[in-house]
Amino acid sequence: MSVPNQQMLTVSLPMDRADRSYPIHIGSGVLCDREQWLAILGNRAVCVVTNETIAQHYLEPLVDAIQGDRQLTSIIIPDGEEHKHMATVSHVLTQALENKHERSTVFIALGGGVVGDITGFAAACFLRGADFVQVPTTLLAQVDSSVGGKTGVNHPMGKNLIGAFHQPRAVVIDLKTLDSLPEREYAAGIAEVIKYGLIADADFFRELVKHRQRLRARDPDLLRQVVARCCQIKADVVGRDEREAGIRATLNYGHTFGHAIEKVSGYGEWLHGEAVACGMVMATRLSILRGSVKQDTLDALLTFLDAFDLPCKPPAVMSLDDFLQAMSGDKKVIDGRIRFIVLQSLGDALTVDDVFRDDLAKVIEACR
Repeated sequence: MSVPNQQMLTVSLPMDRADRSYPIHIGSGVLCDREQWLAILGNRAVCVVTNETIAQHYLEPLVDAIQGDRQLTSIIIPDGEEHKHMATVSHVLTQALENKHERSTVFIALGGGVVGDITGFAAACFLRGADFVQVPTTLLAQVDSSVGGKTGVNHPMGKNLIGAFHQPRAVVIDLKTLDSLPEREYAAGIAEVIKYGLIADADFFRELVKHRQRLRARDPDLLRQVVARCCQIKADVVGRDEREAGIRATLNYGHTFGHAIEKVSGYGEWLHGEAVACGMVMATRLSILRGSVKQDTLDALLTFLDAFDLPCKPPAVMSLDDFLQAMSGDKKVIDGRIRFIVLQSLGDALTVDDVFRDDLAKVIEACR
């Protein structure tokens, strides 16, 4: 894969939604590109939403790049998954209203997945709908949550149960923001990276496993290639199924198990990517149990995850009933049946609803 220093991909939504297709800008330093921001924003007012941690690094450079003569409000929210709830959305909306913003205002999400989800949902609600732009600063957000228009917050009964599909006006991915990302956060993003190989591109999976040490070292050339490939896969899937009526559900590989771990452990104890890593191991074991993939796929996945010290076993205190109870509130439940994403083969996933209690018991026991 050969990728220039900067490039632009496009999320092309179905033909009846072509007016909402949007660009993904990928490169080093694009966060500070004034001409790019002028093209995206014009002279419209802006609300920048970020958290306390990210604000220290990137709020001032972004404001400098977009300020001009426009009305601009900066809104800083607390950092962490535990703050991904309706009260934080209400705070963002109150700040925008108190500063007399109008529907023409563009919200900018500067941060990781939590900031992006909260900002996108707030924009969807603000005066019945305002535009927003994603500026993801974590690897997980860059390759996954910033693309596709899923927004929302958690509820005590489950993860991401309150939200809306609201596509961004643009996604601006500055790879230099990964320089300041803590090791644990970076590793959590890696879990979403390997997911794309498992569900959509077997060759990409093998390349990631092969070059795992370069990826661990954050090789800039390799990272640029990897982020671009993940975004392209995500964009292609979203373009075919914007509202998760079919193939888009496969992007949740490992998430049914992972969301259960997050819920039972308490949001914030496990990073989302850590829970997904463990969930993918469990989903792969389930795929082996169904006879669709062989042990070598799981062995390669475990080798890759181990290189980043990502968890491969669920919490020892979680029983089968804990998993089932947590999964029963998952968004993917239809007619009372829990749906799981499994592999048909390496690089090809599908959704099934014929997984039974005994199957799950065997998967959990194999992980102990």
